[in-house]
Amino acid sequence: MRNNARTAQILRSVEQNGVCVEKEVNGYSVTGVDMVFPHVMILLGLRGHARVMFDMQELAIEKNDLGVLMPGHFLRRISCSEDYTFACVFISAEMFSEMKAHAFSHDHAKFNYAPKCHLTDVQARRVMALIELLEAIALHDHNDLQLRRQMLLSHLAVGYEFINYYRREQDRQWSESRSATLYTQFCDLVVEHYKENRNVNFYAGLLDYDPRYFSKVFRQFSNGRSPLEWIQQYVVAQAKRIMDTHPKQTIKETAFLLGFPSTANFCRYFKRATGIYPQEYKLLLDKHSTTVSGEGGWNN
Repeated sequence: MRNNARTAQILRSVEQNGVCVEKEVNGYSVTGVDMVFPHVMILLGLRGHARVMFDMQELAIEKNDLGVLMPGHFLRRISCSEDYTFACVFISAEMFSEMKAHAFSHDHAKFNYAPKCHLTDVQARRVMALIELLEAIALHDHNDLQLRRQMLLSHLAVGYEFINYYRREQDRQWSESRSATLYTQFCDLVVEHYKENRNVNFYAGLLDYDPRYFSKVFRQFSNGRSPLEWIQQYVVAQAKRIMDTHPKQTIKETAFLLGFPSTANFCRYFKRATGIYPQEYKLLLDKHSTTVSGEGGWNN
């Protein structure tokens, strides 16, 4: 999602309205871009196929796959077919928090370790109908904001129950995995504390695990990647998000927002994780923005 203006427009819409709906987005033009939002994202595959990295998991996405990305976690498209198209609903963290009070099901952590499920054609049509209804409500007369908000909350709660029902067998299998539970607990802790601590021992301690044993168990679920690699990838994704959406912000300001003690410390960390310095990344962004204007999806 390199186009800063479009990204900022979506974020403003979510913050102002609680919900933003994109009924048909071409994913081909956003390959290799980290997406990290402070909001909930619900994505429904409409056509084509893609491979994505969700946090440290590589996933295959096809038509009728439904994904739920919770705030703070990141998604990167690795590859996709030219016709890969999806519908997307952004829900503000505040709206989602209120919605949970209307829903019967309250196990939200499962979306961190199992973000997607596959729907039948009938189920996908039902979800798409709900997405279209949410769009109609989101565009409702803003002079009656209270009614509009209550309608959004009630329909979001209904949609959430549908998602839980469609996922019930998959969730039962995942709940029996000890490593999956450890993985999602670690991910949540990093999202909460990454600005203040980026040390594996800190998180192992919070989870009451010996650091060496924790790393061994974690690797079993993360395709051999270490907890430190996960932390680094997450911090870098947050750094790129800030630089993508705030191109005029200085490296010093970015380092401060991420909790680094100095600009030099942040630059060394970014270089170790990516092979380039933050300023080099910003130059690549500027070069990229002059060559991709006019493309489809979120880049126009």
